[in-house]
Amino acid sequence: MAEKKQAKFSVTKAVKRNARERVGQPKPEKIIVSEPQRERRERRHKKTLADLLQRDE
Repeated sequence: MAEKKQAKFSVTKAVKRNARERVGQPKPEKIIVSEPQRERRERRHKKTLADLLQRDE
């Protein structure tokens, strides 16, 4: 069987490995549940006078 090729040195990987040893693993990312599009649209736009009058009636 042929010998395994030695991996090429990567500065980026070395820096990340060093940081993980000192600080620790990063926390897993949290999934943020987005609002339905209709609610976002309503929140962004101000109510018009016509909308306010229709709501009162």
